[in-house]
Amino acid sequence: MAIWARIQRLNFKEIFILLQLFLPNPFYIFPTYHATRETMKLCDRLYGRKHYQDNRENAFRHAYWNFLIAEKIFHKNNSVEASLIWAKKITDLHERLAPNKALVRAMDLHNNEVGRNLFSNNPKGNAVEHLQDMMKSAVKINASNLSILDKNQLVFIKD
Repeated sequence: MAIWARIQRLNFKEIFILLQLFLPNPFYIFPTYHATRETMKLCDRLYGRKHYQDNRENAFRHAYWNFLIAEKIFHKNNSVEASLIWAKKITDLHERLAPNKALVRAMDLHNNEVGRNLFSNNPKGNAVEHLQDMMKSAVKINASNLSILDKNQLVFIKD
C-alpha cells in the first residue's frame, strides 16, 4: 500500500473526513504517517507480498500498525488512553474507507484491536517478537465463528 497513492484515490467526502480527524490533532499527522510507513517497510522486509493477503502475515501487519501508531502518539501526549483512542480512530477510519468484504473488515478490525491491547498491556514491550509469537497460535475464522474471537489472539481467513 503506497500511502500517497491511497490518499490520491480519496474522494472529496473522504478527504473531508480525514481533515476533520487531523485538524484538531495536527501534531499527530507525522507520527501516524511514520508508523504507517515503518509498518509497511517492516512487513515488506519480513514477509514480502504475503502480508497483502488475508493471512497470518496480514494479521501481524494490522496489529503491529495499531501498536506502532499508539506508541508514536504516546511520545507526543504521554497518555496511553489518548494514544489508544487515536490509533482506533485512524485504523477504524481506514477500514471504513477500504472496499473490503464484511469478513475481511471484521478480521482487520479484530487484529487492530489486538495490537492496541498489546500496547495497553505493555507500552514499552517488543511488539514485533510478541506478535510473531502470536502468529503461531492465530485462529482461522469464518463468518460462523466471529462471536468467539479472543481480544488477545490474532485471526486470519486464508492459510
